[in-house]
Amino acid sequence: MNHDPIVDAAIAAVAAACQVTRRVQGSLGGLRGITKDDKSPVTVADFAAQAVVGHLLAGRLQDLALPFLLVGEESSALLREPGQRTILDAVVGAVQPVWPGAGVDDVLSAIDRGNHDASGRGYWTLDPVDGTKGFLRGGQYAVSLARIEDGEVVLGVMGCPNLGADFGRSFDDPDPTGLLFFARRGGGAFCVPADRPGAPPRRVASDPGVAHAIRVCESVESGHTDHDAIDRIVERLGGAGTPARLDSQAKYAVVARGQSDAYIRIPGRPGYVEKIWDHAAGMRVAIEAGARVSDIRGRPLDFSRGMGLASNHGIVCAGAGFHDRIIEAIRGLAL
Repeated sequence: MNHDPIVDAAIAAVAAACQVTRRVQGSLGGLRGITKDDKSPVTVADFAAQAVVGHLLAGRLQDLALPFLLVGEESSALLREPGQRTILDAVVGAVQPVWPGAGVDDVLSAIDRGNHDASGRGYWTLDPVDGTKGFLRGGQYAVSLARIEDGEVVLGVMGCPNLGADFGRSFDDPDPTGLLFFARRGGGAFCVPADRPGAPPRRVASDPGVAHAIRVCESVESGHTDHDAIDRIVERLGGAGTPARLDSQAKYAVVARGQSDAYIRIPGRPGYVEKIWDHAAGMRVAIEAGARVSDIRGRPLDFSRGMGLASNHGIVCAGAGFHDRIIEAIRGLAL
């Protein structure tokens, strides 16, 4: 892969955010004690990761004389409320190991760099901690950053701090190093150790899926996808073993590297609209690895309609040999 300063900047920002989220996840017990809300640890990680990406990426792009617009999942509004000072201090403390000297105002301003409205020809989108439940369980989650230009995802960088290179390792057993995946449109997909972003990249490729029963991965939470519907799809395709379940966009990486043949997401709630930050980075990595990505009707994901994928329904990410067969199975089941 040719050297690209924009790719390098995005990788550096995501790698630093992974350092932050790993530390926060390792301190879950203490952070739960700062409020009565069990989501406080992921709140700290979300805000801290967004601050780090906002600060580092903006600085690197400024050095390249490039504008920086970011659609982030978080804003600083909650942290600015009078009763949230304990959380705010925890966020600042989480940021400082990778951003020495950062103060309260610095961190709040960096978080709010993510307040762009997904309009215009070009911007970045970030999910600072994708996979909240996995993060809280000490399992899989992702830091997901993507560049969108003219409604197309042109760059995806996805840090998976607990996903190891060993396919035999359980997704419930966090890897001590983790992986970082990245891909430019038309440039292939690659990965490096999450703690060594400057290491020589290794190309990743999906399994074409023509000589074995389908291997599916899906969301852990039944509220995120219809597990029964996926079971029916797999049965229609000839059956397979128990689906692998893990949280976050790490599922795109699992398909991209050929560990699974398909990631299928059937929305469990009528009218649900997927958010761009939940799929942009993972989609680009999977496509550049040779997989195909669409909604469950076979339509390409449309990133030209603001913060939501309003013209799409569900997700199918699969190796080339299985994608169309999955779409046909869904059509036959009238899902």
